[in-house]
Order: sequence, then C-alpha cells, then structure tokens
Amino acid sequence: MKTLKKMNVSKVARAIEKDAGQSLPGLRESLAEAKAVRFAQVHTPERIVARRRPGRPVGSVQEDTKEAIKIRLDADVLAALRASGDGWQTRINDALRASLALSGKLASA
Repeated sequence: MKTLKKMNVSKVARAIEKDAGQSLPGLRESLAEAKAVRFAQVHTPERIVARRRPGRPVGSVQEDTKEAIKIRLDADVLAALRASGDGWQTRINDALRASLALSGKLASA
C-alpha cells in the first residue's frame, strides 16, 4: 500500500501506454483510484443500501417474478435463438407458454 501512495500516476501511465503501443482510456483515472486506495472494496449489504439512489425500488417490481433455471439446448437451437436478438429468453418463455396452452396443460393468459 505504501508503494501505491508514492506512485507517480503520469509516469506509470506513460510506461504502460508505451508498452501497449497506444493510449488507454481510463488508465490514469484507474491508477489514481489505486493510489488513493479506492479499489477492491468489500460491498456489504449495508454499503450497497447506503449507495442506492433515492427513489429507486429495491428488488423486483414485477408482480409475477420469473424463476432462474438451468436448461440444456442443442447448440444450433441456442445459436438461432440468440441470433434473433435481445429478448430471446422472453420469446422462449412465450413460446413454451403458448405450446402448453395449446396442449391444455396451462390456462391461456
């Protein structure tokens, strides 16, 4: 820690960028945070609550929350679903719901 506090941010950043062969955005800011010992902080529930922006809800605001599961799919099926863009997991849920409704195993929504 003592070594970090003595660090010359500009000198270290220049050396790193010289080795990289290019300018690295955010490097000086990151080094300055390291020098100020603002890294690897432990995020306890209390600290998370304290940092929460006012007016933001805590937890899910949906009435019906979904349950996370693991499912194994064929690689080509998964690739096609992901290629369909954002929201592919919701579309899978909707397709399964429609299939179950058609087979009479789930009430239509």
